[in-house]
Amino acid sequence: MDQQIVCHQTCQQDLHALVKELAILKEQIQVVQEENQVKTEAYKEILDRQVELQQPCPQDIHAVLREMTASLTEQKVKIAFLEKENQEQFAKLERQKTETYELKQQLEEQAAMLESLKTELQTQKTEADKVTQELQEQEAKLQTEINQLKKHSQATQVAFSASLLEKESRHTGPFNTQITLIFKHVVTNIGNAYNPHTGIFTAPVRGVYHFVWTILGLDGGTAGAVLVRNGEHIFLAYGNQGSGSVSGSHGASLLLEVGDQVFVRLFGLMVQRYMTMKTIITPSVVI
Repeated sequence: MDQQIVCHQTCQQDLHALVKELAILKEQIQVVQEENQVKTEAYKEILDRQVELQQPCPQDIHAVLREMTASLTEQKVKIAFLEKENQEQFAKLERQKTETYELKQQLEEQAAMLESLKTELQTQKTEADKVTQELQEQEAKLQTEINQLKKHSQATQVAFSASLLEKESRHTGPFNTQITLIFKHVVTNIGNAYNPHTGIFTAPVRGVYHFVWTILGLDGGTAGAVLVRNGEHIFLAYGNQGSGSVSGSHGASLLLEVGDQVFVRLFGLMVQRYMTMKTIITPSVVI
């Protein structure tokens, strides 16, 4: 395409040069014609003056006529040469016009083809942008789902089981006040939401948690422990018997927000002096 454009420019330059040459030839022909006209008028004026003076000079007249004939013949030869050259230049000019027209048509066809390709590329770009946007939306959606699945997976992996002591048995209470039971023997603590140093379970995510706790007292009497959420008493596990062992258990499913705290508190005023207590708390989460 660049070669065609260069060829087209070259043809235009040649065309302009031929037009200039043709104009020069026309000017030269005009000059020759004017010179012939001037000479003819001069000869005619000489003849008229000779006739007026009535001094016929046949020899001079014949000489003048011969000179005029020779000059006219020379001028005709020049004119014929110039006309031939003019015809050749005109033919060359016509060929240049034809080539220029053909090049113009080719350029127009190529321009139309380029415009068509441009439109097609624009359409493809639009479709590609649309596909890219859809992919980005799908990626964002998938990422959201992945994050939700991760969150759900993390949430469903919150569980613990613990007791006051590992093997030995020991009395707990009675006390003159209610104390938080610290289950130091941790069997399972998935998610590390239970703190074995404080006895407090802290909800890592929002969800429904299920707690179960069990109490055991020896030598009869009364034993009790209450499940507490953020300072609020939820349920009490309670046992009372005149002799032998005393036991009780309870369970509760609680909807907890992130950071809510749950623990088991010993009812000190309701526990006989010689009581051993073991408690197991096992939460599960539903998002």
